[in-house]
Amino acid sequence: MKKKENNSGSKLKIIPLGGLEQIGMNITAFEYGDSIIVVDCGLSFPADDMLGIDLVIPDVTYLKDNLDKVKGFMITHGHEDHIGALPYVLRDINVPIYATRLTMGIIENKLKEHNLMKGTKRKVVKFGQSINLGQFRIEFIKTNHSIVDAAALAIYSPAGVVVHTGDFKVDYTPVFGDAIDLQRFAELGKKGVLALMCDSTNAERPGFTPSERTVGKTFDTLFEEHKNTRIFVATFASNVDRVQQIINTAYKFGRKVSVEGRSMVSIIETARNLECISIPDNTLVEIDQMKNYPDEQQVIITTGSQGESMAALSRMANGMHRKITIGAGDTVIFSSNPIPGNEKSVTKVINELLRKGADVVFQDAHVSGHACQEEIKLIYTLIRPQYAIPVHGEYKHLKAQAKIAQSLGMEKENVFILSSGDVLELDDESAEVTGKVPVGAILVDGLGVGDVGNVVLRDRQHLAEDGIMIVVMSLDRVSGQLVAGPDIVSRGFVYVKESDELIEEARQSVDEALQKCLDRGITDWGKLKNTTKDTLSDYVWKKTKRRPMILPIIMEV
Repeated sequence: MKKKENNSGSKLKIIPLGGLEQIGMNITAFEYGDSIIVVDCGLSFPADDMLGIDLVIPDVTYLKDNLDKVKGFMITHGHEDHIGALPYVLRDINVPIYATRLTMGIIENKLKEHNLMKGTKRKVVKFGQSINLGQFRIEFIKTNHSIVDAAALAIYSPAGVVVHTGDFKVDYTPVFGDAIDLQRFAELGKKGVLALMCDSTNAERPGFTPSERTVGKTFDTLFEEHKNTRIFVATFASNVDRVQQIINTAYKFGRKVSVEGRSMVSIIETARNLECISIPDNTLVEIDQMKNYPDEQQVIITTGSQGESMAALSRMANGMHRKITIGAGDTVIFSSNPIPGNEKSVTKVINELLRKGADVVFQDAHVSGHACQEEIKLIYTLIRPQYAIPVHGEYKHLKAQAKIAQSLGMEKENVFILSSGDVLELDDESAEVTGKVPVGAILVDGLGVGDVGNVVLRDRQHLAEDGIMIVVMSLDRVSGQLVAGPDIVSRGFVYVKESDELIEEARQSVDEALQKCLDRGITDWGKLKNTTKDTLSDYVWKKTKRRPMILPIIMEV
């Protein structure tokens, strides 16, 4: 592939459209000349102040504006923060999806749910295979992570090679499949790599991340210690290797296993069909059949390790689950760490379980799926990139990785901590941020995508904090006089039955203010509404020091 003569096309642009200020919503565009490829397309879960929002997806305006250039989505692995936004984004940007086997299996489950299977081109890629798209060639490289079939990508462009690690750890003894292909990373490093985009999630943690297999030994010990109780294990739905190890241990101890939680049932089924998990015959039992076995022969693997209120574990803890209640004589093992921000919810569920008399184990039954400092150093040393672009993490994680890169001898000016929306233009002579593209969070609420914005959220916040007062009145069309009202209805402001006096006085103050307006011949609805708002707001603030939302409604008779 020849380098173009004119300079405009000879630089590679890297444009993160999400995922750099948080852990979640990962999506990055790579552009060279007339070609764009997109790596990952994830969602993030709503923050506490996003009332009623179900999920958050990236703003892909830039891709829509350059639709004719976009060649395809390359997906590194099957976690929600890397694939969750696909069903929403594909409606506007219908280009082929390239992913490894299990990743594609999980994506196809999503596409089926959204009726997008027919209209979406998909290609399953094997490790070591390359895809040619426009000016790019993309090679999928085997890595390890907390889900099977995770890949790193080597992205070849006329300006040079970029290696994107995806989410990874270095696991020499993985539960399923081969260890990370360090040899390939070393070969790429020898040939010369323009830039490395490396996972930063655990960049603050020293040492190595233990192998996933070490958790298997922990389960053996825990099952040995709790021989006579029913055992529940809460873990991430997508951690197929973890489920495999729980099943292995259960089988050793002659226990039956049941899987509970919609997302987990669906992923395990997909993994089984693709032979990414092997379950001994007669080990897996439907939840309804569990009652036929004594407690000491039961293991129930469930979702809800993050304290999510609607997940199976929370419902069991609150006695709201249709088929299972947890109580004395049960052991609950949390095989996960709380994701930052979820600590309170997890503690709440643990307290609830302990109150019910269950024995709760939440230490040491988990290992991370992300590389710690020594593994990050290993990747840098093998790849020896000209530029470093830390990805996947909050600012503090990116900063921690930048420090690691510099400790290995990289010049400070060759390490780029980008923000979502930055356009980094680079070739082997220089790299600089040359502009910004529109980015942001699109909120999904029920079936509505993007119809809830900041204004609606602000109103929800206002309603949640101070409630609402509705003032209803009727005006005579001819004389302009007040025929009925003003009547006041309130919700979430004060308990009306005990505050008759307050509401009545408020009504009188509005009545007086309206009469003054009408006596002066003011019949403009806008002015009458504003007068109502101002008068009521002042009165309520004086009496209660609260500012409810005020909604005047005028009817004509």
